[in-house]
Amino acid sequence: MDDPGTTAAALPKRFYQRVDVADRAGGFALLLDDKPVRTPGKKQLLLPSRGLAEAVAEEWRAQKERIDPAAMPLTKLANSAIDGVKGREDDVIGDIVNYAGSDLLCYRAEGPRGLVEAQRAHWDPVLAWAKSALGAPFVLAEGIVHVAQPQASLDRLREALKAQAPFGVAALHVMTGLTGSALLALAVALGRMTSEEAWKAAHVDEDWQIAQWGEDAEAAARRAARRRDFDAAARALALLKD
Repeated sequence: MDDPGTTAAALPKRFYQRVDVADRAGGFALLLDDKPVRTPGKKQLLLPSRGLAEAVAEEWRAQKERIDPAAMPLTKLANSAIDGVKGREDDVIGDIVNYAGSDLLCYRAEGPRGLVEAQRAHWDPVLAWAKSALGAPFVLAEGIVHVAQPQASLDRLREALKAQAPFGVAALHVMTGLTGSALLALAVALGRMTSEEAWKAAHVDEDWQIAQWGEDAEAAARRAARRRDFDAAARALALLKD
């Protein structure tokens, strides 16, 4: 669970026996004891692909005596896509593009040498891909002083994002927020990187610090929780095709 202070007794009791997926107009519905599940916004939980619907259903089947939302990242993503993204795609895409305007990959360390080389190894290939495949070159800077990115490049990213369905936009928004990089998220969506490669690239700086000074237990737990949500979003992108 994200909150270590939350006890099992504070979680809602499991109230259903059977979980099924059913074809419905507009998608695949999740049924608990033949009753359709609804989002927190009271909309029916309809998934756009059977693969994603079955994966969400497995999260519900895996719950024991109590329902732990922290163990259901795909369900959380589906709720977000339906309640927060569908019908607001342009706003959410705009938020992702804003991240790209100060993308993690564009801000380089001045030293030490090992960190500089690690950033180059993980980040330069992604920037080269954005330039060649998307027609979106990005400007680099050393340190934390903001550097403006070409508007044409941001527009090309916006075009690529608009090709995504609402669930894809929701997944990309989650991945962008967790990594600080719209370019890494889009590289996973378009098959340029695996989720593992993108996660490693997003944590070059953090991993360098860990190698030097070790890792705090609480920081490790927070990172594991973020990784769970990142992997769920990447998995959702793949399942949208099933």
